[in-house]
Amino acid sequence: MRIVLAEDHALLRAGLTQLLEAKGFEVVAAVDNLTELERALDDPSAEAAVVDVRMPPTFTDEGLRAAIAARERRPGFPVLVLSQYVEQLYARELLASGEGAVGYLLKDRVSDVAEFVDALRRVADGGTVLDPSVVAAVLDRRKDTPVDRLTEREREVLALMAEGRANAGIAQALVVTEKAVAKHINSIFAKLDLPADTDDHRRVRAVLEWLRF
Repeated sequence: MRIVLAEDHALLRAGLTQLLEAKGFEVVAAVDNLTELERALDDPSAEAAVVDVRMPPTFTDEGLRAAIAARERRPGFPVLVLSQYVEQLYARELLASGEGAVGYLLKDRVSDVAEFVDALRRVADGGTVLDPSVVAAVLDRRKDTPVDRLTEREREVLALMAEGRANAGIAQALVVTEKAVAKHINSIFAKLDLPADTDDHRRVRAVLEWLRF
């Protein structure tokens, strides 16, 4: 898979490039600024991107904006965004299109190579991955939303969905059957008034609803 990598810190950029290539990815561009990132994302041969939220020149949200713009031009283009801090707004904006193939991880997760690579592969396959710290922050702050209609078990299932777990992974984490997980997910969709659509789109919309305040 051909990857665009955007990270302004030279050592981390070099380390990520080496890591990705060792895991079988082809890094077609490794850039450190917004102009080069936008150019790289316009390359039709690029198949996914790993992007730092904050890039020169202002170090605010240039990387995020470039990633969202790329997905507007190429709907469903896989993007994994890396951030130094938990910002639920970033996660909401990434998910706002209602499509999958997006991820939001703290940079600390990169140190766990297996977790980082697994997250990138899930995003590349069309999944949605949120950092567990984002999930924990939402659980702490969420109140008075449609998610309050859910049972405690359904909220646990939705939190694991937000982390990008498939039904089998959710079943393993909760020590229940996949059939039970599927039943909980259908109940979540119904309680959140999500219209009929592909399951992948409804999973994204459920997570997006869960992130709202």
